[in-house]
Amino acid sequence: MADRYGSDRLSIFLIILSIILNFIGNLLKTPVFGLIGYIPLAISIYRMLSKNITRRRMENYKFVMFTDSFTAWFKKAVDNITIRIRDAKTHRYFSCPDCRAKLRVPKGKGTIIITCPKCKTEFKKKT
Repeated sequence: MADRYGSDRLSIFLIILSIILNFIGNLLKTPVFGLIGYIPLAISIYRMLSKNITRRRMENYKFVMFTDSFTAWFKKAVDNITIRIRDAKTHRYFSCPDCRAKLRVPKGKGTIIITCPKCKTEFKKKT
């Protein structure tokens, strides 16, 4: 069909949401979820067949910006956890009592005085 918008990330998300809601409705044996599950599907089909391309692009752009902020935060959190697990045998992590900066110190050195490179605060910790 010429001059139609077609599918994008928002349309695919709406279709997946529709499938999930219908699946939950079938599991719980409640027709309400089944009916609610058709609403995102109808919106997705409307968006795919729409001729107002600029408006659909703006909707998709806002959706992508919204989801990418969560994706970036989640990826950063997973990366930090992965690094801490990888370094668990050789390093300890402390936070500065003044500026809350994360500091990585080698393990097994006993009680040491740690100097924060950011605010130059010194504090004692046992590694």
